[in-house]
Amino acid sequence: MAIEIQRNVSLKPFNTFGLEVYADYFARFETVAEFIELFQTYASIRSEGLLIVGGGSNLLLSKDVKGLVLKNEIKGIEIVQEDADFIWLKAGGGEVWHDFVMYAVGHGWGGLENLSLIPGTVGAAPMQNIGAYGTEIKDHFDYLVALNLDTLEVEKFDIDRCIFGYRESFFKHEGKGKYVITSVCFKLVKHPAINTSYGIINDVLQQHGITHPTIQDVSNAVIEIRQSKLPDPKEIGNSGSFFKNPTVSKELAEQVKINFPGIPSYPVEGSSNIKFPAGWLIEQAGWKGYRKGDAGVHAKQALVLVNYGAADGKEIVALSEEIKKSVLSKFGIQLETEVNIL
Repeated sequence: MAIEIQRNVSLKPFNTFGLEVYADYFARFETVAEFIELFQTYASIRSEGLLIVGGGSNLLLSKDVKGLVLKNEIKGIEIVQEDADFIWLKAGGGEVWHDFVMYAVGHGWGGLENLSLIPGTVGAAPMQNIGAYGTEIKDHFDYLVALNLDTLEVEKFDIDRCIFGYRESFFKHEGKGKYVITSVCFKLVKHPAINTSYGIINDVLQQHGITHPTIQDVSNAVIEIRQSKLPDPKEIGNSGSFFKNPTVSKELAEQVKINFPGIPSYPVEGSSNIKFPAGWLIEQAGWKGYRKGDAGVHAKQALVLVNYGAADGKEIVALSEEIKKSVLSKFGIQLETEVNIL
């Protein structure tokens, strides 16, 4: 039986900014075989453009999408290996990331609890090496499986082949648009050490009187922090952090600190570079709470751009460019977007 393909489909339900743009053609796939069938059957449509979406949480659509949009709905969570200390847990690329984290936490397997409530899917997570509160997925990543769109053969990527960096990977550069991530495997810890290196996690735990936290306690604290700082996309359109925290040379950082003595900064592990919090820079440049029409900067977290209802993608892009220019002018620091703009 042929897979259903739809024409002129609104992508508003499939992007967390809630932008009303349309796809020429749209279909869902639940297996690699279904993807290959769609890919081959609709080659002429695909030649006009191909977009593969997951949760749509790292996507800013500034125009209607030509060609074919395919939604990854490959599901499933399974144990592929275990020993006395570790468990290797694999999930389909279409699994909701937070649901996968909750599955691991619920079984007492540690490593991903600091990444609770990050929006998106498992398949999208390695693309930008998602991270939060002292953890990145590369810290517990084992391998992923991806379909090569040129050969239509599956390939296995270990951590070296993924070339992970700060919100970076092979799939955002050389491999961009060339693969579909179908599953990801993580090496999790059966007797986990608790990571509360971010002080705000300890603050929340202390508020609740927790002195010997479990990974469930850490997960709960992270969820509480994120809910207090970041808007729910179901209530107000957004994609979470819109900009990366900029990393600059030690020399530039020292000059910035002379000009702005109170600026917070963090050393970058493995280099002499210094990282500055983008949200702080944007707030100091006067953008926090800014609104123009229905495009704006969130009132509680300047790192988050929002759609108050009827903004279009071009308005949000224009706002982001204004913010970049403003921060560059004030601090001499160039911001980069974390969100994929189409």
